[in-house]
Amino acid sequence: MFAIIGLVVLFACVFGGYVLAGGKMAPILKALPFEMMIIGGAGVGAMVISNSLDVLKGVGAGIGKVFGGPKYHKQEYMDTIFLVVKLFKVFKAEGAVALESHIENPEASSIFGEYPKLLKDHSLINMIADTIRLLVTSNQPPKPEAVEDVLILAIKTHHHNEMKPAEALAALSGALPALGIVACVLGVVKTMAAIDQPPPVLGALVGAALVGTFLGVFLAYGIVEPMATRLKQIIDEDGEIYHVAKHALIGHLQGYPVPLIIESARAAISHHSQPTFAEVFDGLRGK
Repeated sequence: MFAIIGLVVLFACVFGGYVLAGGKMAPILKALPFEMMIIGGAGVGAMVISNSLDVLKGVGAGIGKVFGGPKYHKQEYMDTIFLVVKLFKVFKAEGAVALESHIENPEASSIFGEYPKLLKDHSLINMIADTIRLLVTSNQPPKPEAVEDVLILAIKTHHHNEMKPAEALAALSGALPALGIVACVLGVVKTMAAIDQPPPVLGALVGAALVGTFLGVFLAYGIVEPMATRLKQIIDEDGEIYHVAKHALIGHLQGYPVPLIIESARAAISHHSQPTFAEVFDGLRGK
């Protein structure tokens, strides 16, 4: 929603100010399709050269995230804590064997199935299931410190991969002003080829060339770079749920009391999405 508002303000102020100052939109609109083809096509081509197919798909999905916002909110953070607590309740009450079917096939698990939105995040579910699997398959309980090291590495790797689309957008924003200059230079070449034309014709050609420079800078700093920045923020925010799961898992392995586990998990959540202790504790009592 805010991204749409920002774009409206951006276009209204830039082009509205230009028109109010007496500028004519006709030269811009006439040159726009050709300049966009040069700049946009070069930008897309450069992205294809420098990124894998998975990253390119991630860029498309990332632009959707910019307009849709983070996918995880207060309820999902609470559900993550509930899920981990419930798994450990089963482990303590019925033993490791009772959990084997749940962690080997989370999609068919009655416990994981209670949280369908979390179940769609395969990386999160695999992280939780793999950690619980250590308890099921080990002859003796693993050291919490060793498990925490593994989880930190897994989260770091996941976050690094998630950031690649945002980094690709940031790289594109850095290239667009230069590509705008490329379009401008081509326009100057075209102008020089028509040097024998009268001043009104030459003026139109120079104006069309300068549209390329304008578009490169406008797209870079007005649209693409802000999108890259916002996408990084969203990835960071959605990544908090992995830290919530990590703290809940390690808290159980350390043998912490449930209230301390709740506080440890809550500490990993940004304040605007952070549930209160009472909300989590009361939710656990109903599970």
